[in-house]
Amino acid sequence: MVIDDDDLVRDTLVRMLERAGHKTVAAKNGRQGLAQFHREPPDLIVTDVIMPDLDGIETIMALRQASPAIPIIAVSGGGKAHAMQFLDAAQKLGADLILPKPFKQADLMAAISGLLARDERRKDASQ
Repeated sequence: MVIDDDDLVRDTLVRMLERAGHKTVAAKNGRQGLAQFHREPPDLIVTDVIMPDLDGIETIMALRQASPAIPIIAVSGGGKAHAMQFLDAAQKLGADLILPKPFKQADLMAAISGLLARDERRKDASQ
């Protein structure tokens, strides 16, 4: 799942992930993302941090309450000067990985692959 209020960023991430073979759903804010999550939980979430109508940090906290193990990647350009502060807060409150915008496609794909592999190992270990 991709949650981002910027239409261009959200659409670009969805296309990028789908070209890599991932089934992807999108939401334009945290409220929509949480609603979609409760309808059909995804394997992984990429969320922007700075968004109107339930920001990424609040969204991450709600996702963690609903599903403590769901892999979450927080991304932000956050006014450039403050991006890392927002991302650090997101990580402290539940994001597994953080990526400042702009990021390279290869960095996002590596982060996704690593988190999905880690999640698969957890599932195997619990069986």
